[in-house]
Amino acid sequence: MAEFGNPEVIEEEVDILLIGGGMGACGAAYELGPWLEAAKAQGHDISVKLVDKAAMDRSGAVAQGLSSINTYLGESDPADYARMVSNDLMGITRDDLVYDLGRHVDDSVHLFEEWGLPIWKRPGDEGKSLKDGGQPVRSGKWQIMINGESYKWIVAEAAKKALGMDRIQERVFIVKLINDKNDPTRIAGAVGFSTRDHKLFIYKFKACLLVAGGCANIFRPRSVGEGTGRAWYPVWNAGSTYAMAAEAGAELTMMESRFVPVRFKDGYGPVGAWFLLFKAKATNAFGEVYMDTNKELLNDYPPYGQAAVPASCLHNHLMMKEMHEGRGPIYMDTPTALANLAETMTSKEIRQMEAEAWEDFLDMCIGQAGVWAGENIEPEKQPSELMPTEPYLLGSHSGCCGIWVSGPDDVGAPDAWNWGYRSMTTIKGLFTAADGVGASGHKFSSGSHAEGRLAAKAMVKYVMDNKDVAPELDTTVDELVEDIYRPVRTYLEHKDYTTAIDVNPHYITPRMLQFRLQKIMDEYCAGVATMYQTNENMLKVCEEKLGMLKEDALKMRAKDLHELLRAWENYHRVLTAEAHMKHIQFREETRYPGFYYRMDKNFVDEENWKCFVNSTYDKKTQTWNVFKVEHVDIVDKSKLFK
Repeated sequence: MAEFGNPEVIEEEVDILLIGGGMGACGAAYELGPWLEAAKAQGHDISVKLVDKAAMDRSGAVAQGLSSINTYLGESDPADYARMVSNDLMGITRDDLVYDLGRHVDDSVHLFEEWGLPIWKRPGDEGKSLKDGGQPVRSGKWQIMINGESYKWIVAEAAKKALGMDRIQERVFIVKLINDKNDPTRIAGAVGFSTRDHKLFIYKFKACLLVAGGCANIFRPRSVGEGTGRAWYPVWNAGSTYAMAAEAGAELTMMESRFVPVRFKDGYGPVGAWFLLFKAKATNAFGEVYMDTNKELLNDYPPYGQAAVPASCLHNHLMMKEMHEGRGPIYMDTPTALANLAETMTSKEIRQMEAEAWEDFLDMCIGQAGVWAGENIEPEKQPSELMPTEPYLLGSHSGCCGIWVSGPDDVGAPDAWNWGYRSMTTIKGLFTAADGVGASGHKFSSGSHAEGRLAAKAMVKYVMDNKDVAPELDTTVDELVEDIYRPVRTYLEHKDYTTAIDVNPHYITPRMLQFRLQKIMDEYCAGVATMYQTNENMLKVCEEKLGMLKEDALKMRAKDLHELLRAWENYHRVLTAEAHMKHIQFREETRYPGFYYRMDKNFVDEENWKCFVNSTYDKKTQTWNVFKVEHVDIVDKSKLFK
């Protein structure tokens, strides 16, 4: 029988491995079905396995539900979508990836509705599906309203039915990718462990889809004490996508890009529906609408400040001025917004509207409703405080960090942006989607699902083209077991050295290591402690401290499987944090004012820095190579600024 220190080792070989259970993985799982059948008809019997750290029904960023789908084009042109994404990310995105997603994403939304997701319709279209011309209730040009508490459950059910539960393994945390022994530029396997049993799993494969989400909790959160652990992005998103890809040798891109969402204070409740659907405005403590009073600040950032809708980071920038100059707190003027809407409504319609306002939180952030109830706040009667959060790293929201991938070959992109298979990284056989794809933000839930589908199709083609490749791991089974279970061995060897289990000179608990990481990033890499400000000297200190933390990370302990999970999440976070710091250090400008400020280079430098910043990591020397890649506009952006 397997013991904690000596896990049972299970080896398995498949053609395609899906790592993750979020929207990207669900999209791939659904899409694989018909392509596997088509391959089988041609004599290719392709085996597939999906491995999820959690359970697919509530896995990924959509786990708690959503109140809107933020990417649905409808009648809009994919080129306009590409323009919007580029502008919101201060001009540096891959038009080929964004345009390609724009022309595919609506099909995923139509599937969601077909599977049972309730989508709000305009009066007169209530019984008509989107696919048949039904018009959705829009909260913005790209957003549509849904009843989405069970959004992920619905999408996961379709994925599980399509793939089959015999091909799905839940509660297994993949923590390391393995390169091919005969070709280090090719991926050959992955290793992980059960979070429930003393089992270690080693997979061999020809191709894999790495979709393990973005990264939260590398910065100290604003919620402390009884609120510790509260965050905007899911706390189980530990940068595993970025860290594992980097260690495998894949080229990363735009890891300096981060998102600092403005949310209702303490509860992290969403503000999008209030701004877009209910037309609420944010004010300073004196009731002044700072987007109006500070509008001249936008002129400091041409051409992005002159767009009809300024970039998300610039909205934050205008808010920061109020906070710096002592005109806080900042409020969402919910009473005025609801009162203005009520002027043209019946009492029944007003009650319905207020119910929808509350449902916005019950769908996706029930904790916010709890904060309001606990503080005796009735949002229809008094404004609620807003606050920018700690930073997050992601590639599917209002950020675009991630991995450099091959794009489509039919949209006029440079030849260097395509190397044969959509969504494949610079490591052969390693694909990604959703938060994993860099330089391509604003995918959100529907786009992540669609991108998973695009990758699935490409993976099947890749496997068919490489049917004779036999993967061979460059690391032995014994070495993998020793590496993955190092925190366990450390604990078992030293646990009796002290009488207090958490105080020991030979190891550090995962919880304490995470606190150290968050303090370093918060104070030196533009976290909330410095109002998102840093400079060359602060980044140098950050670099030194992260170097020591990487050494100490090898001394993390794991007294049980839960701590083993936390230890490996932290290892991924540290590597992701280092990539983020290295990119900010390399990009000598402030490309995202409002998200972070390089105070020694506090300007947008279009002449020298309108480029992609890419990097590779050498896991043997533990060093980074960071470099520029030329930016090319494929879609004409001039329409944004007329």
